[in-house]
Amino acid sequence: MRTTITSKYQTTIPKALREYLGLSIHDTLEWKVENGKIVVLPMQKNFLKFRNTVKTGNGDIKNDIKLSIKRRMEKYQ
Repeated sequence: MRTTITSKYQTTIPKALREYLGLSIHDTLEWKVENGKIVVLPMQKNFLKFRNTVKTGNGDIKNDIKLSIKRRMEKYQ
């Protein structure tokens, strides 16, 4: 597969490669030079490193909103 580099040094990832690698908008690629060749690697999404950092459970939306507003207003006092 071939692509062309534009005047802004951009290129398009061919659709077959995007689909095969599961790439999507805002994904990140890592570029390396190995033995005189360019190697492009998709960066893995490490979302599991955030496991258990967000507490979930039963909540009261109205009280959560009031508390959020109160905390925000405290910043400006």
